Amino acid sequence: MPSNRRAFLTASAVAALATAPAAAATRAPRSRRPHRTGPPATAAEALAELLAGNRRYAAGRPSHPHEDRRLRHALAGGQHPYAVVLGCVDSRVPPELIFDQGLGDVLCLRTAGQVLDEAVLASVQYGVAELRIPLVLVLGHERCGAVAATLDHLRSGADAPGHLELLVEEIAPAAHRTRAVPGDWAEHTMTAHTVRVRDTLRHDPAFSGAQVTAARFDLDTGLVTVLP
Repeated sequence: MPSNRRAFLTASAVAALATAPAAAATRAPRSRRPHRTGPPATAAEALAELLAGNRRYAAGRPSHPHEDRRLRHALAGGQHPYAVVLGCVDSRVPPELIFDQGLGDVLCLRTAGQVLDEAVLASVQYGVAELRIPLVLVLGHERCGAVAATLDHLRSGADAPGHLELLVEEIAPAAHRTRAVPGDWAEHTMTAHTVRVRDTLRHDPAFSGAQVTAARFDLDTGLVTVLP
């Protein structure tokens, strides 16, 4: 190899090595993952933790906490989640992601339209009675497919096929209650149904050890809003 070409390549390699640390230093820092210091002890603290995580998610700055190998091994010996989230099966509404939570943080139950049945009720009771979870959050969301399907069947008068009959039966009361309300019937139905599920849980003595709250997830903004 000609000496001048060898010298050029050597100089280029040295320059690249010298600039690499500086280039790395200018990259945007990764979000730091908070260390687990113990789960929230009260329903108010649990709700605040969920909403803080949701704000991180909506802003595009999730921290992806509690995913490291050491914690995974620690959790193999037992779990201490601080909230039950009962949400919809919709693929756009995964609770762990939209609340920016990690392993061992949240007990998630998901059914189409967050419809209740005995298995769901027993699972919520397990979280409240056995795991001493202080908060149950019923999470509805806009443009819910289960709500849309219910409204379609109510408009047509046709029977829902197979197991879908349960969804229609459970969501229909909220749809009938809001039919005359001006505006988006689907949105009104989703809100009324989410509140109805919340109130059903609130009035069940099996869940008296926890605070039951309802909330709505906005697909466009990524934000969760607590419902009155």
